[in-house]
Amino acid sequence: MALKAGDKAPELLGINQKGQEVKTSDYAGKKLVIYFYPKDSTPGCTMQACSLRDNYAELKKAGYEILGVSIDSPKSHLNFIAKQTLPFDLIADTDKKLVETFGVWVEKSMYGRSYMGTARTTFIINEKGIIEQVIEPKEVKTKEHATQILSL
Repeated sequence: MALKAGDKAPELLGINQKGQEVKTSDYAGKKLVIYFYPKDSTPGCTMQACSLRDNYAELKKAGYEILGVSIDSPKSHLNFIAKQTLPFDLIADTDKKLVETFGVWVEKSMYGRSYMGTARTTFIINEKGIIEQVIEPKEVKTKEHATQILSL
């Protein structure tokens, strides 16, 4: 069952690219954007991360902190951050706990083949740790994702 607007975000979010534990309470008093994406260094995921990077100052000014989440390893995240000069942390959800908790680990299909994967989804969490809004997979615009968030 997917988390939705009005639900409390889980306290433990996971381990970032530096191997540090990340908690929702680390962002208390700030609005937190947690965006789930399928894979580091793929075209759509890179466009989305770069939209957030290029508008990072504006997002921070609007009171947002950004956290990306994929099932890639911390090493993969470090490479992605370095290559794209990303100013925010990425959570390495290698055990798939967070994608399952948020309900974004779903059955997908490509070329007639079914497989499990991460549905590109963004959760906006308020200063008290409550999910305020969910940008569903069909609504996420990778190239204009930061603008999408800022217009909420």
